[in-house]
Amino acid sequence: MAAVVARLGKGVQVSVAARSTSQWGFGTAVRPAPAAEHAYPEGWLFVAKRQGGGWRVALEGEAEFATLGASASILSGDERRTLGTAKLDRRAAQAANDRRTGMRLPFALGQTWRYTGGPHPMNGSVRSSIDMAGGDGKVLAARAGVAYTMCKSGKGWVRVVHDRGFATDYYHLEGNIKVDGQRVAEGTFLGNIGNDVSCGGRSTGKHVHFSLRRDGAYVAIDRYAFGKWVILSTGAAYEGAALHGSKRVAVGGGLYNYGALGLTQGVVDTDGGARLNRRSGPGTNNRIVGKLADGDTVTIACSARGTRHTGRNSYTTDLWNRLTDGSWVSDAYVWTGTGSPVNGNCT
Repeated sequence: MAAVVARLGKGVQVSVAARSTSQWGFGTAVRPAPAAEHAYPEGWLFVAKRQGGGWRVALEGEAEFATLGASASILSGDERRTLGTAKLDRRAAQAANDRRTGMRLPFALGQTWRYTGGPHPMNGSVRSSIDMAGGDGKVLAARAGVAYTMCKSGKGWVRVVHDRGFATDYYHLEGNIKVDGQRVAEGTFLGNIGNDVSCGGRSTGKHVHFSLRRDGAYVAIDRYAFGKWVILSTGAAYEGAALHGSKRVAVGGGLYNYGALGLTQGVVDTDGGARLNRRSGPGTNNRIVGKLADGDTVTIACSARGTRHTGRNSYTTDLWNRLTDGSWVSDAYVWTGTGSPVNGNCT
């Protein structure tokens, strides 16, 4: 579509969906990367509407993309809900310091894959991505959403647009599925780890380049959690670590896939591995009714204020969480992805 090329410049690969009509256009636009190490392509979904003698084009990440997407008749109802109403869904995701994704690692539950590359860019300077390899080599969707094949060749790169304003990219795939807005469930097979560079760049050693997007743009993956591991960006690009409770795995180590952390769940992190006291009320003046191991997953029923405590990275709070078994723990020692109540306040 010439209008998209006019927006993005020559050299952009535009793939128009077969369902496009004389009045509506939809598809992908990719600016390929040079065939060089640490070079990555840039890609967008786009929606276009004929207006007068030309086309009104909106790119993923622009406010108008949601506006046009909500009314584009060529999109499925599922796509219109996911792409067109994303601005409404983002209100929760955009709360201050809210890093909850509800995502798993992009491979089978119970497998351990090598953490081959710490936070680094997909393009630009934002360290939005990590590299993983191993296991059975099958790359799976980290969360449910609508999926799109990005490269014009149909090879190498799949994007899944999720709820709450998030999307994930999977690059270097071999034998990937060909999709144009199809709904995929969490755990759906997307492709195999590989070295495909259909949209440019370079790859050595089969792996998946896994990237996080939020509100239509790549975001730093630092301190977001996948498969109950909190990704940490430390040092230079490709360095870093991951935390599960107090267990720290550096690049080169193995990441066991525990599954997604629910939006009302947390991982016990005592910042040292000690056991965490469960109490009968929100404060240390209440009796101990049990203990939790570092790394345990807890489900939170509601939250209230109590005594103040300091956990990892000097996180100090008086927030306490009542668990579904009725006991209470300090939020200072539970990683949820946000310092705010994740399931409302207790009444």
